[in-house]
Amino acid sequence: MARAATLPKKRAAASGAQRPRSRELAAQATRENLLRAAIKVFARNGFAGGRIEQISRAARSYDRMIYYYFGSKEGLFIAVIEEIYRRFNEAESELALDLEAPTESLVAIVRFIWSYYNRHPEFITLLNSENLHRGKHISKSRRPGEYSSPALSLLERVLHSGARQGVFRGELRARDVYLLIASLGYFYLSNRHTLSTFLGEDLEAPEALEHWERFVIDSVLRVVAAGQPPPPLASSTRSHNRSGD
Repeated sequence: MARAATLPKKRAAASGAQRPRSRELAAQATRENLLRAAIKVFARNGFAGGRIEQISRAARSYDRMIYYYFGSKEGLFIAVIEEIYRRFNEAESELALDLEAPTESLVAIVRFIWSYYNRHPEFITLLNSENLHRGKHISKSRRPGEYSSPALSLLERVLHSGARQGVFRGELRARDVYLLIASLGYFYLSNRHTLSTFLGEDLEAPEALEHWERFVIDSVLRVVAAGQPPPPLASSTRSHNRSGD
C-alpha cells in the first residue's frame, strides 16, 4: 500500500516541474509574437509612426504585455533592431565556403548579401529608420558586440586565401570589401522606387535585379583582382591641397 501511495506523489511532482516550463515557453512565445508584429509595424511606419496599439493588435495581444516584456516603445524598437541583426548574422553563419576556391567563395558572399537584402526588405527599411534617428536606439543596446557580421571574418579568410594563391590583391581590407558589397546592394534596393522614376525604368523587374547582381559581382571581382594597383589616395590628396594653396 505504501509503495502504491508514492505513485500519485511522483506524478504530482512531475506535473509541478512541467508547469514552470510551460509558463516559460508561453512567455517566450508571447514575446516572439510581439517582436514579429513590431518588426512589421515599424518597418511599415518607422519608429515615430509605429504605435503600441497597432503592434499589440497585430500580435493579438495587449498593450500591457509590450510594456511587461520590453519596458517601453523604445525598448521594443531596440529589441527589433537587435532581432533583425541576429537573423542576418544567423543566416550569414550558415554560409559554407571552400576557402581553396576564393573567387567562387567571394561570389557566394556577394550573392548571399544581395539576395538577403532583396528577400528581407524590412531589414533595409528598419535600418533606414534607425539611421534617420542617427542610431540613437541601437546605441542603447546592451549587446552591441553581437552585431559584428560573421561575414567579415569569413571574408577576411577568403581574401587571404586569394592573395596567397595570387588571384587577389594582398593589401585588401575585409572591411572595405564588405562595405563595397553592402553599399552596392543596399543603395540600389533602398532607393529603387525613386531611382525607377529618375531613370525611367523598373528597377524591381526580375531582369533588372539579375542584371544588377551580375554588375555587383563583376565590380567586386575587378576591385580585388591581383594586378590592380591600389588607388593613390594619399598622393591625390596632397596634389589637391597643393593646387588649392
